[in-house]
Amino acid sequence: MKATVVVPTYEERDSLPPAVAGILAQPGAFGVLIVDDASPDGTGEVADRLAREHPGRVAVLHRPRKEGLGRAYADGFVRALADGADLVFQMDADLSHDPAALPALRAPLEGGKADLVLGSRYVASGATEGWGPGRRLLSRWGSFYARTLLRLPVRDLTGGFKGWRRDLLEAVDPRAAAARGYAFQVETTFRAARAGARILEVPILFAERREGRSKMTLGVAAEAAWRVPWLALFPPSVRRLPSPAGGRP
Repeated sequence: MKATVVVPTYEERDSLPPAVAGILAQPGAFGVLIVDDASPDGTGEVADRLAREHPGRVAVLHRPRKEGLGRAYADGFVRALADGADLVFQMDADLSHDPAALPALRAPLEGGKADLVLGSRYVASGATEGWGPGRRLLSRWGSFYARTLLRLPVRDLTGGFKGWRRDLLEAVDPRAAAARGYAFQVETTFRAARAGARILEVPILFAERREGRSKMTLGVAAEAAWRVPWLALFPPSVRRLPSPAGGRP
């Protein structure tokens, strides 16, 4: 199955090359789609160089301006599906997500055990590294808040390391997700649940970013705070997947 890893970037010129190298080193011939939002530090030029060095395995989607993580992922997903991907993965470019975990996310998708696999910090054997107590508490509270209001049996709703089967991603239609920041992660998983997806969490170690600075802002946090109850009150309509007995692997 053709697998594409969508990697959004904004000012990630130093961390992008090792992140791409890590993805390409994994078994299973993962491809990479870099989605750059006109980074002023030259990340787009670095991405183009990587595409020249790895023709057929690395591609670049240049967007004219920064519009938020959610819009970058949505455009990247559309491009990956148009390019024929059967499996689509998403991960950060800042090395907080370990590319070595990709095969563990991929196996349940190819084995027909899941439609969406989440790299989870909050299941057994999952963990975070390099965080202080305040950030750990905030992250866990955010997942608890979303899980409770949306009534989802998912431990890590705010994480961004995921793998999707093509049919689910088409049913979810990420372009219809309204969230632009990190709430996009919650909204798309909620949409997947409403589509009847089989969702599986696998443990990962989430490490503090090695390069650059966090993209979290007060506006991004505020959007997440109000978007979750909005979704609970006005749940989106999505196309239901057929039952596994109806032909899904």
